[in-house]
Amino acid sequence: MSFIYKMRWFFRARRLIYTVAVLLMVVTTLLNTIAPRLIGGVIDSIRDGTLTEASLSKTVRLLIGLAVAVYVTFYTWANLLFGSAVLLEKKLRDVLLRHWVRMPPSFFQRNRSGELMALATNDTQAISNTAGFGVLTLVNTVAATTIVVISMILFVSFKLMLAALLPLPLLALAINRLGRTMRRRFLDAQESFGRMNDHVLESISGMRVLRSYVQEEKDIEAFDRVTADVMEKNIRVSFVNALFQPAISTIVGLSFAIGIGYGSYLVFRSEISLGQLVTFNMYLGLLIWPMIAFGEFINILQRGTASADRIQANLDQQPDVKEPDAPVDVETPDSIAFRDFSFRYPEAPEDSLRGIDLAIARGETIGIVGKTGSGKSTLLRQLLRLYPAPANRLLVSGVGIERIPLARLRGWIGYVPQEHMLLSRSIGDNIRLGKPDASHEEIARAIEDASLARDIEAMKDGADTLIGENGVMLSGGQKQRAGIARALIADPEVLLLDDALSAVDARTEHAIVQRLLDKRRGRTTLIATHRLSAVQHANRIVVLDDGRIAEQGTHEELMRQGGWYKRQYDRQTIEQSLLDGAGKEGGAL
Repeated sequence: MSFIYKMRWFFRARRLIYTVAVLLMVVTTLLNTIAPRLIGGVIDSIRDGTLTEASLSKTVRLLIGLAVAVYVTFYTWANLLFGSAVLLEKKLRDVLLRHWVRMPPSFFQRNRSGELMALATNDTQAISNTAGFGVLTLVNTVAATTIVVISMILFVSFKLMLAALLPLPLLALAINRLGRTMRRRFLDAQESFGRMNDHVLESISGMRVLRSYVQEEKDIEAFDRVTADVMEKNIRVSFVNALFQPAISTIVGLSFAIGIGYGSYLVFRSEISLGQLVTFNMYLGLLIWPMIAFGEFINILQRGTASADRIQANLDQQPDVKEPDAPVDVETPDSIAFRDFSFRYPEAPEDSLRGIDLAIARGETIGIVGKTGSGKSTLLRQLLRLYPAPANRLLVSGVGIERIPLARLRGWIGYVPQEHMLLSRSIGDNIRLGKPDASHEEIARAIEDASLARDIEAMKDGADTLIGENGVMLSGGQKQRAGIARALIADPEVLLLDDALSAVDARTEHAIVQRLLDKRRGRTTLIATHRLSAVQHANRIVVLDDGRIAEQGTHEELMRQGGWYKRQYDRQTIEQSLLDGAGKEGGAL
């Protein structure tokens, strides 16, 4: 079976546990077949008038002993089996998360967040059920049916057994057809569940936008449609699931009718005794659960197989950026050089960067400016190696970036993106992500360097203040400064600020930039920004236009060139002067 093949790594590792559990399940089944024979013997003794107090007492003691033995074996194999199933669920989630953290941005463009959540919740649980309850139903079907049928033949009648089990082929046919339908409908239900997760995530993360545009009711209506689709598809699954039990009950009832009718005929012909007929019907009762278990096994197996296929398809997606086959150990990034570097995003119609030539020495502060969409963020991300890069076009210390181990490369870099990524923890915990073993003094220093100290002092719990999901309790500027503090506490060799000062005022921006210039002497810093005042003190400023370097030089040199930089700087200076003047007039009023 494909499910066992896909989960072979787990079953191989837990083979001893599963072997012991299966053996104990077989022992439990064997113990359950003893009681019908004892009861049948007592009935024959009553009919023959040979039952004595001693024999009855012995039979009762044996039945009690069997009950205790069944309890112990059942308890033991249930713990072993279902404990392994829970462990598999945990391991699958670990494997998925380990896989996802290695994936590049293109992976998350192809896979929706809600779909990934469905894999880590519903699908892992379906596989866990198959590895636990599915194994239980399989063993019960095979072992119990085999043992009970053999007991029927040995201790009752082969003819009666054959007649009573004639309806079983009908059961196999019904289960096979229902199983195929169940698999198809379960896949549809899981995909619908993933879409629902996506909608919930988007609604929660975009709640402020929804409220600002008064779109709450429309979003609720859209969510109603999504949940209605989930409900409809799960009802279709439940409908098929509900057909299993009636089909099994009908066939089991037919078997009982044959057993009672034909068994009574054999008793009248003295081919079997009354006690044997009772024993046979008790054996037939023992077959009810295996027949039901067979239907449940097919049901669970189809769900588990469908979920295993979905997870395997996700795990089969390999990262575009891989570790180098022959890595080169570079101690420090003494220089960074782009040589006629061009880059195009996957599936994009044209290049985002074109013929970039840029050399950066260690310790330099480089400003990267340009119009929206000119390629500033794309240029910074190349140093993170999130996408495949052309060979020997981007060099670090003279070595192609594709030949440097990813852990070493990213260990040099502190990155503050435009999008705020904060955890639902305290401010201190978010900053500590940059350096997990940071002391309170180091955290306080990073907060001071990011000009966040005054804001934190105004908070009741200071750095221990919980900020909510993605920093919902903080303003945009506070989120940016928390991200800067997290990068600064790691003291990276290369600091990348991707428009990370856009939400702070000019005075705070100036304070942060001055601290960066003072604290990061000898370390490389790249600042991409729309606000030119943030980079006017940089060693060099690069102006991008449509993915190309249009201008390059110091602030003074670019001002003398009279190009885009000068025009933009003059415009921003005038705007800031007007804002400052308006602020003074407002204060006077």
